[in-house]
Amino acid sequence: MAQIGEKLNSKRYISESALEANIAKIVTPIANDMGYELVRVKILNNRGTILQIMAEDKNGNFSIADCEKLSRELSPALDVEEPIKGAYSLEVSSPGIDRPLVRAKDFANYIGHEAKIELKNMLDGRKHFRGEIIVSDENSVTLKLKNIPLTMEQNCKIELEQIASAKLIMSDKLLEQARKKQQNDNSLDSDDIEIITEDYQR
Repeated sequence: MAQIGEKLNSKRYISESALEANIAKIVTPIANDMGYELVRVKILNNRGTILQIMAEDKNGNFSIADCEKLSRELSPALDVEEPIKGAYSLEVSSPGIDRPLVRAKDFANYIGHEAKIELKNMLDGRKHFRGEIIVSDENSVTLKLKNIPLTMEQNCKIELEQIASAKLIMSDKLLEQARKKQQNDNSLDSDDIEIITEDYQR
């Protein structure tokens, strides 16, 4: 299983809090050994603390059964490590259709689709960019920007190291791609996000 984990453990480009990064270190080897790859760890504080973990397999799929399996494996490790003090809910989910883009291959897989990107630092006087992914490589992504003045360069190259967060924008084209993917893989329960929730009391 270790060989699978090594192949799945691609570098993620996303800003995380110190606590989220610590939890990612706990989750990543467990997910990798099961044939899954961590997409995102996010801690939400909305009527209680929620620990949200997104993952997928090497084909970008993650069914309800996968959510359940990973949740069962993560629970003992989180009990031992106790990264979050106090009560919280653990949510293990698929990335969904308008998914976060966190690795070089994510951008490459969605060339031709629209995305929005937030940067860690200003680029040409702005941090937020929205446009069609037209080029992607191991180090950067190029967007064809929308609704910009004629005086601005339409194509914008962004270094992956500068990305704080990125995600796809819902569109008919994206929905159609998800429907076709589901038709070709009977193991997928739906073309929407799959999620399993467990409550932890401390």
